[in-house]
Amino acid sequence: MKKLMENIYEAIGETPMLRLSRITKHYGVEGNIFAKLEYLNPGFSKKDRPALQMIKEAEASGELKPGQTVIELTSGNTGTGLSIVCQAKGHPFIAVMSEGNSMERAKMMRTLGAEVIIVPQAKNSVKGQVSGEDLKLVEEMTVKLTKERNAFRADQFNLDSSYRAHLLHTAVEMLEQCDGKIDCFVDIVGSGGTFEGCAEKFKEYNKNIRCYIVEPANAAVYAGKNLINEGRHQIQGCGYAMNLSKVNKELINGCIQVTDEEVIQMTRDLARLEGTFVGFSSGANVCAAIQLLKGKEKGKNIILTLNDSGLKYLSTDLF
Repeated sequence: MKKLMENIYEAIGETPMLRLSRITKHYGVEGNIFAKLEYLNPGFSKKDRPALQMIKEAEASGELKPGQTVIELTSGNTGTGLSIVCQAKGHPFIAVMSEGNSMERAKMMRTLGAEVIIVPQAKNSVKGQVSGEDLKLVEEMTVKLTKERNAFRADQFNLDSSYRAHLLHTAVEMLEQCDGKIDCFVDIVGSGGTFEGCAEKFKEYNKNIRCYIVEPANAAVYAGKNLINEGRHQIQGCGYAMNLSKVNKELINGCIQVTDEEVIQMTRDLARLEGTFVGFSSGANVCAAIQLLKGKEKGKNIILTLNDSGLKYLSTDLF
């Protein structure tokens, strides 16, 4: 048990691991799914980790000055993590977010002390579905405000500290919790930090661990497929129909596509069967694991993260 903490960000990390035995039984597959319960971080998502790592490293290098404003575009989870860390460390924080993301996240960030800028969606976008075009508009606003406010950009897509959070911490914890008995790792890609950080550490431990990228079927950019329906999908925080992340392709052993419908069903099954109340991307990871256990990874041990809390999606049709 951790000692008495002086700052809330000290509660980030060291999340539990759960074997999803009821899910594997329900879907009739052989093998194990080991799920890291990242939604139990104080900001209710795995993005608390890179938020802390980016701020700590920027402060240490002097790039982020005492009391300087921090800014970042976010679908909500990184922004929530940064709201928590920045408030505790004395940095004003500005979150720039598309109106296509669930508004629970915006309310949470504002309550945690952040200034939240909501950017209208592109003309042809669908409400609740953030496209690559929407994200470009958010990026343009973030760049503009970074200059105007003389802010430090906690750039989750480009700062190495973002992926190092998972290389140095998440993956290490996962290996310890599973006693290194891992055959495969699956991860749906947003910024790409979790996949790259964990995959690099896993392959350093055992080069035979296979690492699969998960993508929405309509926006399978890494798989090299054409966009369907302009890349629109409901899985928030990932699959932006454009290759924004800088994932090392040598770490990728394969790509798996999941549909909105199967992701929604799986997310509901996770709540009903396992008691894990999580969001879309968590369901996507488990869908991919089930696909593998039904096919070429039958009987294997698959590891993944449950990324964020279902409480952030109560305004959507997920539940």
